[in-house]
Amino acid sequence: MFYFIAKRSIISFFIMLAATTLMYFLTINSGDPFEDLGEASGPEKEATIAARTAAMNLDVPPIPRYFLWLKEVGYCLVPGGVTCTLGMDRAGAAVLPQLQNAMGSTLRLVVVATVLALVLGVIVGIVTAIRQYSTFDYSVTFISFLLFSLPLFWLSTLLKQYLAIDLNTWLANPQFSYLSIALIGVIAGVIWAVVVGGDRRRRLTTFGIAAAATAIALYLLLVTGWFVSPGFGVVGMLVSAAGIAVLWTALLAGFRRRRVLHAALAAAGVSFLGYLVSLFLLDDPNWLTVLALVVVTAALAYVVAGVVGGPFRAQAAKIGAVIAVSVSLLIVLDRLLQAYPTLSAKAGGRPIPTTGSQSANLAGTFWEINLDYALHLILPTIALTLISFATYTRYTRASQLDVMNQDYIRTARAKGLSERTVLVKHAFRNAMIPITTLMAFDFAGVLGGAVITEQVFGWNGMGKMFIDGIGHVDPGPVMAFFLVVGTAAVLFNMLADIAYAFLDPRITLS
Repeated sequence: MFYFIAKRSIISFFIMLAATTLMYFLTINSGDPFEDLGEASGPEKEATIAARTAAMNLDVPPIPRYFLWLKEVGYCLVPGGVTCTLGMDRAGAAVLPQLQNAMGSTLRLVVVATVLALVLGVIVGIVTAIRQYSTFDYSVTFISFLLFSLPLFWLSTLLKQYLAIDLNTWLANPQFSYLSIALIGVIAGVIWAVVVGGDRRRRLTTFGIAAAATAIALYLLLVTGWFVSPGFGVVGMLVSAAGIAVLWTALLAGFRRRRVLHAALAAAGVSFLGYLVSLFLLDDPNWLTVLALVVVTAALAYVVAGVVGGPFRAQAAKIGAVIAVSVSLLIVLDRLLQAYPTLSAKAGGRPIPTTGSQSANLAGTFWEINLDYALHLILPTIALTLISFATYTRYTRASQLDVMNQDYIRTARAKGLSERTVLVKHAFRNAMIPITTLMAFDFAGVLGGAVITEQVFGWNGMGKMFIDGIGHVDPGPVMAFFLVVGTAAVLFNMLADIAYAFLDPRITLS
């Protein structure tokens, strides 16, 4: 593997050198850097021209100018010595601080959306492949193609209107008529009937139970004022922890081994104790305290589940740790929800913002500040997730169907293995090989920023940095953007090749 990484690194270096050369000369020849000064006059114009010429080295021929930029990049590769700036922009400001701010904003915007789209897309894609040609499969296929064809700017505008402006108005006085509650229950019942599937009797039963449960739950939430002061509470956390334990056991082990289920419930009990402890420790913490509590809870759940699991202690311990981490994330969500009433009051009763990455001059607790970050992420995250979800769903479905028709899958079933084992341990691993390629380029691409999304939602990220640099014929910001995106593309492509070897033992790195 060392030889493979060294060889790819050397090749990647020359690829990046050629790519940056091409990009630099395309940028400096894309327009006139003094075009905005055409109507100016007087000594101020001359001073601006002189300052811009010095900052961008415009008095140097193009080829030596490119090597001057390479020298600035070299300063960033050599530790110590000259300060790394990645060059200057046309205003004479260092590019590196601008890149750091833009990259932080972009990562906060797109990484959550990409991970969410990946997880949901892969899960739904596998389920549609298992239930090929069912109503659920046809419904997801239709929705996926619909989302894939939606213009992002139009979808973002709809989200602004209905998930920000109208929803903020409703949250000021959350009410539903009995007819509206019934209609929402009916819609939920139809969705669950399609998802669960089965014969007509099973679908009707599912529809009735889901419709009634949704209507009753919505009525209770309205009556208790949950939308004004949300949170799970002690009872809600206990029930949720038990439900998470059952779900992870069903997915990772099945219910044939009762000791594993008992171990999972024991891990859920440990996680609930962690929730009780968090009531006293997480009033106004920092992320280090939160992480420490998650690690300690996961370690205790790992040990307890392993002891209760008996002969299945290895599997039970891993499931216990997963349950503890899942419940810990639910605890964090609960504390964020508890901060909602205070943050809503500070936002003037309109908590869901339509633009920007954070509220200006917001003073509050740890949970209020992070809830503000999360609320600013809601609209752009939904927009990006819906578009990417369609791609991952279709690719995963096609890959899973291809694997399900292979001879070794039929052999695994003929050997008497359970369907869960066949799907999770045999089919899923091989189905992920084509998805790995898509994931690699998708993760590399998101580092470049969602240009349209940043424009619509007013984020000052890398996409905006690139557009502004091109528009001003300013190679400094453009090349900084290209360095990050190009390096990420090369790096993730190499990581994808390494992942192939782990997913498929027949593939060797050479």
